[in-house]
Amino acid sequence: MSGSTFGTLFRLTTFGESHGVGVGVVIDGCPAGLPLAPEELQHDLDRRRVGQSHMTSARQEGDRVQILSGIFEGYTTGTPIMLQVLNENARPQDYDAIKELYRPGHADHTWEAKFGRRDYRGGGRASARETIGRVAAGAVARKLLRTVGVEVIGYTLQLMHLRAQVIDEAEIERNPMRCPDPNIAPAMVALVEQARRELDSLGGIVELRARGVPPGWGEPVFDKLDADLAKAMLSIPAVKGFEIGDGFAVANLRGSQNNDPYTEVEERITTSSNHAGGVLGGISTGEELIVRIAAKPPASIARTQQTVSRSGQSAVIAVKGRHDPTVLPRLVPVAEAMMLLVLADHWLRQRAARV
Repeated sequence: MSGSTFGTLFRLTTFGESHGVGVGVVIDGCPAGLPLAPEELQHDLDRRRVGQSHMTSARQEGDRVQILSGIFEGYTTGTPIMLQVLNENARPQDYDAIKELYRPGHADHTWEAKFGRRDYRGGGRASARETIGRVAAGAVARKLLRTVGVEVIGYTLQLMHLRAQVIDEAEIERNPMRCPDPNIAPAMVALVEQARRELDSLGGIVELRARGVPPGWGEPVFDKLDADLAKAMLSIPAVKGFEIGDGFAVANLRGSQNNDPYTEVEERITTSSNHAGGVLGGISTGEELIVRIAAKPPASIARTQQTVSRSGQSAVIAVKGRHDPTVLPRLVPVAEAMMLLVLADHWLRQRAARV
């Protein structure tokens, strides 16, 4: 098993390498009859692509999606959907000088330890370019979930010590950091520019919210909704932390503070707070799903760092090429996609759970 397949009923398998011919995804399990246009897929891919601003890599890629199967006359056919994006601006020669060195913070050594060989061209499958397939599949899942009133939105909550104090969703796509706070966004941009000048990179937090998820989604024990969300988010390159609801803050609370009291509003059972983040016992409560993920600073920095060669010889390395000073703006659509994929899968599983 290569670990490139995700999901149970709504399944996807991504393929391709960062500096190979192209990347993409095969989606299996999408119901027939869903109206789907190429521009709907392209919208989310455009939000993920490189070269949008100084906050991202300077690599120029159009990331134009090609639909190779599974959609006919504008509707899904119920058969596997294959989506492909060709690499138009690959520069594998950027990595010739360091192909015998292990880059600090990268998967070079671990990948070689597992497989006995590695694609040194930008990390191959370990590159964030693999996430194009996830975002394309997530766009299909987004359209599918909208048929039942489910929406997912993400944004940059925090960059280093700068944290959004206001969540204005209309502001998210107005600034290159995808920050929902118009007062904090300019400071985030300035901090990223400073890090770029200093040949360094920055970490931060992305927050995701899902609305319209009814109570009852999720499977007991091992396939809990929050467990699958955690796996989905931690599978994204650079993500090192996950929390749902109050997350790690619950360690400082009493039960009387952390429990969400039940109430009834307009003949609907609800809770007066949402410390649980929309999941109890691994099953959705009907409240808003609230997830946060922590992303490490991008490992590819132009500063000189200590490393060793494949033969174990001491060396220094400075990673050249085109790299993001922070992953946060492009992480937002990737994280949205992974949440959408989990929810689409669990919606289909819920339809099969009872008569």
